[in-house]
Amino acid sequence: MQPRQLNRTEKDDHEKDNPALSKVIERNIRTIIHLRTKAARERNLQSRIADAITSFSGRMIFAYIHIVWFGIWILLNTGYVGVRAFDPFPYGLLTMIVSLEAIFLSTFVLISQNRLGEETERRADLDLHIGLLTEHELTRVLQMLDVIQEKLGIVDHENSDLADLEMETKPEDVLAEIHRLQQREYNTR
Repeated sequence: MQPRQLNRTEKDDHEKDNPALSKVIERNIRTIIHLRTKAARERNLQSRIADAITSFSGRMIFAYIHIVWFGIWILLNTGYVGVRAFDPFPYGLLTMIVSLEAIFLSTFVLISQNRLGEETERRADLDLHIGLLTEHELTRVLQMLDVIQEKLGIVDHENSDLADLEMETKPEDVLAEIHRLQQREYNTR
């Protein structure tokens, strides 16, 4: 497989790469950024709106705006500033507005959390796949090293874990063992 040719912009960008990082790490960083940008572009309008509202409402400026808003509202409804109270104490209109705002904000937060949960699940699936692939590759390398060791006449230490490590790891067996040990721990409480 031949590496593709870089255009002028990419060459200029790559010249600024951190020389302390390997090209593989730089490529992986670029791939991750590209995938995140692509996923952000593919979000529908409703998701973008929900994320924007959630992002804004999670900042201190949102709290400051509310402090000012509530302060002005209460001040105007005390009657001390020459304005007739339009929502006298206990501020029923303000309470209703804030309650409606809370309902909508919590809905937007849940929409954003659902999307983030789906992204997290996809990343976990990718991590699991890569971990299983790595496990399989390492098992194969250990098996090849064992054959080389045998051909060279190198005797394995009797306490070596090599035989255990050469066994193929099956995820369903690992999950079953985790479940069994968790149940045993739970039942001994």
